[in-house]
Amino acid sequence: MGVRLFANDLSVHRQFQDLSLFREGIVRLVTMRRVAKDWGREIYCSRAMARTEPIRGIPMVKAIQRLPHAEKNAVMSWLDRTGPFWDDIDRHGEDEWLECRGDIVTDSAVAEAAFRGIHGHPSGLISVVPSAWAYSPVEVTWRIDDGAGSSQTVEIENWWDKTGLLGALEDAAPSPTSWAELHEVATRKFRRLRFCKGCFEPLEGVPFASGAADHLGILLGILDRFAGCFDDSRGRTPEGHRLEEQYFTGDSALFSDSSASEKRRFRRQLTFRDESLPGGRSLCGWHGKMKRHTIRFHFSWPVRANERVSVVYVGPKLTKS
Repeated sequence: MGVRLFANDLSVHRQFQDLSLFREGIVRLVTMRRVAKDWGREIYCSRAMARTEPIRGIPMVKAIQRLPHAEKNAVMSWLDRTGPFWDDIDRHGEDEWLECRGDIVTDSAVAEAAFRGIHGHPSGLISVVPSAWAYSPVEVTWRIDDGAGSSQTVEIENWWDKTGLLGALEDAAPSPTSWAELHEVATRKFRRLRFCKGCFEPLEGVPFASGAADHLGILLGILDRFAGCFDDSRGRTPEGHRLEEQYFTGDSALFSDSSASEKRRFRRQLTFRDESLPGGRSLCGWHGKMKRHTIRFHFSWPVRANERVSVVYVGPKLTKS
């Protein structure tokens, strides 16, 4: 996604009643910044954001100073010290007239994102919630000072939770063009999976096929979702049961265990390095498979609550007769 992201300073407007509510909002903002950085993106803020008032009568900097130590340092470093600050790099003119929903928004991140978008540089907003900015797209109009009353309007995408932002980053991410790129994308994207050292090495020498890579990415995504389908009592959620029945059960399942005879005959081939286990090795018969390709990936089983699934092998089918 070739979009520059801006922290929406207008989404901080004295809306928090107390420090605990402010903390929840600022933690969500920092989490979105972390998601963006995972995808190689930075969220630009303005120096003015540190001077906003999240709680009536309490400036942002003073509110941040009341947060727990680790949270305080992370937020203060970003918003008050290191940035990056968009108003230090390039900015719309202070005399430009930009408005949103009837209000002038000049000299704000909303205006900067809109001005860039109008001039062919895609931009998006990251907003603090709860606030008056929990909607998307944000429509901004530039009133052009040309004596003719001209104007231009642009719609800007706006995100206020990590799920929405992550979905946009994933949708806009370019498709991998090599197995190495697939490995990099999968490692960054599927946080409930542990990709063991060397697990993609068996694909070296295998011609890259975009269709196989796309299908493999879909399978890894299903496994990643399945690994997160547990409730607070460590029981599987209804969504987890649905995924299990749809993808892990039956003769045509996309995920299955190797047969007992295969595990006896190919025990050496199906024993893999797994740094997460004592001894560092494990027999992993469970695998994901593709009907039109002979590539498989093997992973640890069973899938347990609050434990990452080890992906131990990605490569050609191992149990060939």
